[in-house]
Amino acid sequence: MSSHDDGHVERVKRWAVYIAKKEGANVEVVRKAAELHDIARDKPNHAIEGAKMAREILREQGYDDDFIAKVVHCIEAHSFSSGIEPKTLEAKILSDADKLDAIGAIGIARAFMFSGERGRSIEDTLRHFEEKLLRLKDFLHTETAKKVAEERHKFMIEFYERLKRELDEP
Repeated sequence: MSSHDDGHVERVKRWAVYIAKKEGANVEVVRKAAELHDIARDKPNHAIEGAKMAREILREQGYDDDFIAKVVHCIEAHSFSSGIEPKTLEAKILSDADKLDAIGAIGIARAFMFSGERGRSIEDTLRHFEEKLLRLKDFLHTETAKKVAEERHKFMIEFYERLKRELDEP
């Protein structure tokens, strides 16, 4: 199992479609982008490589150039670390949906799965919380995602503080 498995993709797709409907975005662009957003997860810059792969897949599936360009932008801009700013509402939604799956109880579970995949310690995982996960709510774009993130973020902080406290116990 991987922290970026089919379950992750399915959850991101559900959140993306939900947010797209609430925010008035193009649901089909968001759905297709969510389905393909991690297809190059094994590559160094998975967002850029995934966007290239998605362009070819969508072309083979007969989508028009405009649709393809919209989906490709969503994929290349979805990653926290890609450095590409999402310019469209649909790209902002995919970015938000992906971040929602990285916070809260699911985010905590995925963080420890990821650490297990990489052979990281509990302390290393806590650094990942500090460097990335506890900051994700500040990078959300849509009001819908921000509302969902409030409770998830609060739970994550409680877990993080509890774990730090327990690690310091005799």
